[in-house]
Amino acid sequence: MTHHQHPLGSGFGPAATADEVLAGLDLTGKHVIVTGGGSGLGRESARALTRAGASVTVVSRSAGPPDRLDLMDPDSIDAFAARWRETGRPLDVLINNAGIPAPGEVRRDGRGNEAQFSTGHLGHFRLTLALRPALRAAGAAGGARVVNVSSGAHRFGEIRWDEPNFVHNYHPGAAYAQTKRANVLFAVELDRRWAADGIRGYAVHPGVVVGTTLNDGAGRESLRAQGLIDASGRPIIDPVAGKKTVTQGASTIVFAAASPLLKGIGGVYLKDNDIAVLDDTVRPLTPDRIPSDACSASIDPESAGRLWELSEALGVVDRAR
Repeated sequence: MTHHQHPLGSGFGPAATADEVLAGLDLTGKHVIVTGGGSGLGRESARALTRAGASVTVVSRSAGPPDRLDLMDPDSIDAFAARWRETGRPLDVLINNAGIPAPGEVRRDGRGNEAQFSTGHLGHFRLTLALRPALRAAGAAGGARVVNVSSGAHRFGEIRWDEPNFVHNYHPGAAYAQTKRANVLFAVELDRRWAADGIRGYAVHPGVVVGTTLNDGAGRESLRAQGLIDASGRPIIDPVAGKKTVTQGASTIVFAAASPLLKGIGGVYLKDNDIAVLDDTVRPLTPDRIPSDACSASIDPESAGRLWELSEALGVVDRAR
């Protein structure tokens, strides 16, 4: 399999912050949407991009109109996208960041889709397709980007092609990992389909950030066992090992959104402010090691195309979009 998982040598290390990555860039006139931007990585990404001059729209389930967006509700997604299209604004960057803490018991949306998959992948898939006209307008004027916030958990995930909604044998960790693998595959296939329109796709591992709603849902004992907090409950920060502050975690998100180093490149998975290496060695998750490089299964073009078709079917999306 040919691939593009070759690090650029960006000059930014794992400890770089969002502001450092954007230093010197003028994003004035750029329009950005960040889902789940009310807290954590989404909020920090929005703050840094705004400071660099971008016009950032933060959408979340808890926001009021017109920025309310419930990714488990197709009507909410379609209404938001329609409002955006009606403004005539191009969309330079869409950051698909929102997710939910892994529920202990299976939850489903109104169509029967498992909640993590519905929010983290299917909802973003529908939103992205609904915003394609605005992305295409930006693509024609200089380029547009879609950034899917994934996780190193993609390495442990698999798409349950015949039962993606865990009708049987639900496990919160398996559902989370499936969603994170889907985030990467979606970026790969989007780039293949839409690069000709100037729209490039990226998937991002931000690192493990204690203090976000998503990770804190694991509970203190679990976080301590994973080596993410110390005995007093304080976060252990070790960027080289993938344990980051919020602003360090947001750095790779904004790198994907704005770095000129990625011009002409897409369909890749990023970590530590660069394109990640491809590593198919099976590596266990331990308190001292968080495997998070790319793996062949997560960037496989055949699987990426298959997921797109599955997502259309599960999301009941118009294939003409």
